[in-house]
Amino acid sequence: VNTRKHLLGIPPPSEKDWPKDEEDFFLLDPDRERDALPQPLRMINKLVMQVFESAMEIIERRETLREAQKLKVQPKKCFPTAEFQVTERATCLAVSGKYVFVGLSGGLAAFNTCDFKDVCAWDAAKTEICAVHALDLGNECHVLLAVDEMGLVWLFCFHKESFLLVKILNEAEDISQRSTCVEEMLSRGGDYAGILLQGNTKAWLEIYQLPKDSWLTEMEKTAGAAEGLACSDRRSSCLSEAGTFLLQELPVSAIQADVELDLPVLLLTVRPPKPITGTSFKDPVEALKEVDDDSVLGLGYNHLIKDSQWELQEAIFCSTYREYLEAEGVTKEEIPRHATFHFLLPSRILMGAEMEVEPDIPVGIGVHWDGNHNFCLYLLNHSLKGKADSDLMPDVVWPCAAPIACSAVSSCSRYLALAGEDATITIWDKHLGYPLSVTAILEERFIRSIHFL
Repeated sequence: VNTRKHLLGIPPPSEKDWPKDEEDFFLLDPDRERDALPQPLRMINKLVMQVFESAMEIIERRETLREAQKLKVQPKKCFPTAEFQVTERATCLAVSGKYVFVGLSGGLAAFNTCDFKDVCAWDAAKTEICAVHALDLGNECHVLLAVDEMGLVWLFCFHKESFLLVKILNEAEDISQRSTCVEEMLSRGGDYAGILLQGNTKAWLEIYQLPKDSWLTEMEKTAGAAEGLACSDRRSSCLSEAGTFLLQELPVSAIQADVELDLPVLLLTVRPPKPITGTSFKDPVEALKEVDDDSVLGLGYNHLIKDSQWELQEAIFCSTYREYLEAEGVTKEEIPRHATFHFLLPSRILMGAEMEVEPDIPVGIGVHWDGNHNFCLYLLNHSLKGKADSDLMPDVVWPCAAPIACSAVSSCSRYLALAGEDATITIWDKHLGYPLSVTAILEERFIRSIHFL
C-alpha cells in the first residue's frame, strides 16, 4: 500500500522557469514573428498579403466609381410602345404628320402612328430605297423624295393612304448619261426641292419648284369624286357590310391611280466654280463692264491677271517650297464634286426694297462647294435663259479666309455659321451683314459638321 508522507503542494518557481528577455517580449513587433518562419512560409505569406492588398485596392476603386456614378444624372430608359412589322429589310425612314414612311429593300411602306398599322405600300419598281424625305403639305397630303440604290430620285405625293408617283427627277434615256443623287432636300413648307447630282466627271445642283397648290386642288377634286362614287354605289347596293367596305375603298384607289399631277419646274442649275485662269480683258474698264450690279465683289473671274503672270507665280511658289510640296504630295486642283446647300428665307441681303415676298417661303439658296472659299447665294426667281449648260452666276458672294468645311443656317434663316478648314467658326447675321462672333479652336481639329440648337 502506497501512502503519502507529505501533502501535495505547488512547487516554488525556479529561475529556469523564468521567461528570458522579458522586456523584449513586451516590446516585440508582431510582424517580426513572421520573419522567424522558414523561407517557403515567408514567401507564401508575402504573396497572400499582396493578393489581399490588391483586392482591397480594386474594391475601393469600384466603390469610388459607384459613388461617382450615383451623383450623375441617370438617363431615362425608354421602351417601345409599339412595333411596326415589315415584310422586307428596312433601310431608312421619315416621319410626316401622323405617318411613318419606311424605305424597304423592295419599295416603300407607310404606317399610321394612331393605330400602328400598315396603311399601304409601293413596290412597282422593285427597287431598294436608300433614303427618303417627307413633308406635310396639309389636307392629308404629303410630298416624298426617295432615292433608290441606282441613285434615281423618285418624287411621290401621298394622299388618302395612297402613293402617287409624280416624276423621276434625274431619269435619262441614255444609261451612259445617267446621274446619281448624292443629297436631296425639301424646303420648309414644301415649295422647293433640291438634289445634288454627280455624273461621270462633273457634279451640279438642281432646284425644283413644286406646284403644291395645284396638287392640293387636284387631290380635293379627286377625293370629292371618289366620295360621290362611293355614296352612289352604297345607295344602289344591297350587299353585306363587308361588301360595302370594299365598294367604299376600291373606287378611291382606282381614281387616284388615274390622277395626273402637274410636274415640278426646274428653276436653277448650279455648277461648281471653274478654276480661275488668265484674263482676256485689255483694260480695267472692259472688266468692270462685265459686272451688272456695279460691284467688284464676285468669284474672281473679272480680273486683269494674264496667263503668263499665273505661270510665273506658280513657278516661283513651286521653286520656293519644293521640299514641302514633294513631302506632302500636293496634287493639282480639281473641280469639286460635292456641295452643301441651304434654303434661305427673305433677308436684306437676298431681296431688294422693291421685292414683295412672303416671310415663310424661301427666296434663295446658299451653296458652298468642298475646298472653296466662297459661300454663294442665289435667288430663286431666276428663269432658265440661254443654254442649259451655261453657268449661273451667284447674286451674292460671301468670301472666307479659309476653305469652308461645313455650314449651318438657323431655323429663322437669319444667322449663318461657317466653319473653315482652319478650325475657325464664324457666326454671321445675314440681315445686317456683319459677323456676330468668331471662335478659333486652338488645337488642330477638322470640323465636320455644325448645327444650331
